[in-house]
Amino acid sequence: MQANQTASRGTLLHLTKLAVGVRDIDHLRELQAERAQRTPPLRHRTRSFPRRHQEVIDGGSMFWVINGSMLVRQRIVDIIEDRRDDGSACTGLVLDPKLVPLTGRPTKPFQGWRYLRPDEAPRDLILGRRARGEDALPPALRRELQVLCLL
Repeated sequence: MQANQTASRGTLLHLTKLAVGVRDIDHLRELQAERAQRTPPLRHRTRSFPRRHQEVIDGGSMFWVINGSMLVRQRIVDIIEDRRDDGSACTGLVLDPKLVPLTGRPTKPFQGWRYLRPDEAPRDLILGRRARGEDALPPALRRELQVLCLL
């Protein structure tokens, strides 16, 4: 399902989250692969359980903000009650390991996670086909041009 489509059973919602300390998409991939191997399934732990969780797990994705830009998404498979390594209660956002690059969008810092409506989500960056226009720009250049409001 495309990131900007509506799920068949209701309103689709995505989540956004800052990837703190992550340099780029490859670094996120490395960190998640290590975490998934150490404590499967792959999940991101967070304090708050989304009230609208059914709308999120009905086809929603986690949109990761890396270095000030929303650059990649991955499907949220489930949202579960979980425990941190110290035994404290938390929420586990169970993630599909596949990372889908995005055309990107500058995003100001925020705490926790935020809901993201499909019509507000950046488009998937289609790799493997001949890129045109903005999609043909290197990610770092595209990000700089967006910050300058030139894209």
